[in-house]
Amino acid sequence: MSSARDEPVSRDAGEDAGGISGDGPVTALQAEIRDALTGLAARFDRELAREHERAAHREAVIDRLHEENQRLRRGELQATLEPLRTALYRLHDLARGGAQRWAAPRPPTPADAASLLAAVADEVADALARTGVERFTVEPGEPYDATRHRPVAVEPVTDPARAGTVVAVRTDGFEHDGRVVRKAEVSVGKAVPESPVPTGMTVAEAAAKRSVKATAKSPADSLPESVKSGTAGPGATEPLRETGAERDDERGPDGRPPAGLRP
Repeated sequence: MSSARDEPVSRDAGEDAGGISGDGPVTALQAEIRDALTGLAARFDRELAREHERAAHREAVIDRLHEENQRLRRGELQATLEPLRTALYRLHDLARGGAQRWAAPRPPTPADAASLLAAVADEVADALARTGVERFTVEPGEPYDATRHRPVAVEPVTDPARAGTVVAVRTDGFEHDGRVVRKAEVSVGKAVPESPVPTGMTVAEAAAKRSVKATAKSPADSLPESVKSGTAGPGATEPLRETGAERDDERGPDGRPPAGLRP
């Protein structure tokens, strides 16, 4: 009797278990997941391919821009060099023409050489001007300006008004956009006390002679103080003294010094 009562219960449990453990719903879910993953993978592949295409396009654009930039830079460089080439053409023609004139049977005079060198200097200044560098000149008598002048010599002057001014100009200066890029080399005057100038000498020569005399030393000035004062010890260097015998040797048969040694 107990087994009969338990049998319906076992049959119902088996039916419930059979409904839960069936393969139909699980297989459908797996298929959906598989299809979804397959679609995502295909979509990822398409997006990756598009990204590769965009990257390749960017690289092509960058390469083209770089090439154009290099071409523009080469063009700018050539445009910058063109004025220099033009100036060099003229310099070449000047030098070649000067060489031909000097090789002629009747060569030009030194004055013609000076004009040729002046023309060469003007051509160089013109070439520099095409690059933005302007030449400026300095005239003697202008006040010395440390921002535009480079002193290469100091010349003595007796006129106080010329002290601190440009006495002579060695080279021109150059500036770019108002900024000095190469100072002009000048000689600057320095006042010296006015004194009589010997006949046949210029003021500068007289001033130079006075400077030499002021800096010159006699042989006795180079001796030690102990020697000059007579307190030198044994072994110290003493000045040479002329003896009577040496003086007699310098005299002639008549007892008088030779003509070259007479006062």
